[in-house]
Amino acid sequence: MRFSLSTNWNVRRHDDGEKLVDEIVALGFGALELGYHMTEELAVGVRRRVEAGAVTVDSVHAYCPVPIGAPHGYPELYLLASLDEDERAMAAILIGKTLTFAASMGARAVVLHAGRIFLNSFFSDLHTRTLVDILEREGAPEAERYQRMLAKALRRRAARVRKYFDGFCLSLEALLPKFEKAGVALCLENLPSIEAFPDEREMLMLKQRFDTPALAYWHDMGHGQVRENLGWSQHVEAARGLLPVTRGVHIHDALPLLNDHLPPGKGAIDFEAFSFYGADEVIKVFEPGPDVTGVELSEALSLVQTAWGGAQALP
Repeated sequence: MRFSLSTNWNVRRHDDGEKLVDEIVALGFGALELGYHMTEELAVGVRRRVEAGAVTVDSVHAYCPVPIGAPHGYPELYLLASLDEDERAMAAILIGKTLTFAASMGARAVVLHAGRIFLNSFFSDLHTRTLVDILEREGAPEAERYQRMLAKALRRRAARVRKYFDGFCLSLEALLPKFEKAGVALCLENLPSIEAFPDEREMLMLKQRFDTPALAYWHDMGHGQVRENLGWSQHVEAARGLLPVTRGVHIHDALPLLNDHLPPGKGAIDFEAFSFYGADEVIKVFEPGPDVTGVELSEALSLVQTAWGGAQALP
């Protein structure tokens, strides 16, 4: 059972890609996810380590390397699920560049934040922060005021999603043949916001429309827990239901309401409940925050290895 570590954890502490890789390998990780903070300069050293057989690249998080002209890495620099055709076109160009880079590194997947369905109107602001503020005051997702606002957000989202969905599918029709040819999966990550596209149901709709291994789901465990904390889904059930279309998983812990990217064992997630990932051929990537220590990461790796080591495949 191989585990990767996202280079977002230590990329800002290094100006030498080889030393960046060496630090990760020394912790017991045999593979990398090249994160969206990876620069062209650091990638040179990383490639040397990959070509020397010191490490493997399992996945690349778009957009990577950091696009020329961008002030820093950002996964939503352009959104492929956008109502703006020019933005979709720019996103497609940068995804193509990420794919070329990923294939050259031997990666099996590109992770993407697909887009957001914006819910504001002329008369009112409505977004995830609106819901969080109410929940913090009310204390529980079951509170009547929170449920009313959540219902309003979901109605507005449902009324707007079709245009986003259709434009996104047009972009996929052009992109997916390139991923098929490269043998790389374009993986859509779940995000901790009500605006995030696709949600669990929409991901299954996309897979019904595009029956190809070049399109897949990527489950972020911290984000999934935040979605449960906010009363939008049941984390374990959602992850299990999407397992047949899942290509990879981001592993980190979370505490209520929004505190994620903690090392496993420092939050509220029961990792044994997700042991089906241990028995499945998903790409397993630790994605801790940059302030997590190497000691904490080594302990977290041991915890997840134990929790998933005796996993049985789902029937």
